[in-house]
Amino acid sequence: MSADGLLAGAGLVLARVWADATSRQPLPAVWVVVVTGVVAAVLVVSSLTWHTVRTGVTVVHEAGHALVAVLVGRRLAGIRLHSDTSGVTLSRGRPTGPGMVAMLAAGYLAPAALGVVAALLLAAGRPLALLWLLVVMALLLLVWVRNAYGALVLVLLGGLVAALGWWGAEPWPSVAAYLVTWLLLLSAPRPLLELLGRGPAGRRGSDPEQLARVSGVPVLVWVWFMLLANLAGLVVGVLTLLPQLLER
Repeated sequence: MSADGLLAGAGLVLARVWADATSRQPLPAVWVVVVTGVVAAVLVVSSLTWHTVRTGVTVVHEAGHALVAVLVGRRLAGIRLHSDTSGVTLSRGRPTGPGMVAMLAAGYLAPAALGVVAALLLAAGRPLALLWLLVVMALLLLVWVRNAYGALVLVLLGGLVAALGWWGAEPWPSVAAYLVTWLLLLSAPRPLLELLGRGPAGRRGSDPEQLARVSGVPVLVWVWFMLLANLAGLVVGVLTLLPQLLER
């Protein structure tokens, strides 16, 4: 295929994605909202599925670090995702100060924050906008990922979401969008609850422990602050989606 043909094809793809992302879709049936919420809760609570769910949470967690690092003027050096669901985002800049604090705090806050954004998009009738937003996020992270496992995770997740957005017939794109939203909102508190149960040794090297060293604020204060913020995000997300149920 010629270069002109490739450019034309890319233009058509971008036009289709833009049209999907800027258009409104009919609100789904009530069962979509309820069933996806129940399924998401089971996936988050079950020990059989939590590892897989937490892999997705880690992707968003590291995306939060990366985004805030750039916003506060740090130089993003790379992102690594590991098969044990851990991850690391490397950036260069001042080792202390408000920017460092914001960057470290952003990871655990990112899933709930993205969940609230997702709920707002769904309440506005834009599930396809959410799906394409997730695809764009995966592509941007792929540029910065520095290990093969991380790249594989992003390609699989981004490819699956892109396929649903491109070829999926209703109600499946809406089902996927609501499931992702519920997963983000419901899963955000669990890693922090796990940190609370580990004790001081288990929290060594964690974001709250690094925050304590940088800020002088105790580790448990940071853990509880982020946990309460994530629970608040869950409440906001539920209150955003609830009117769709009450109005029908």
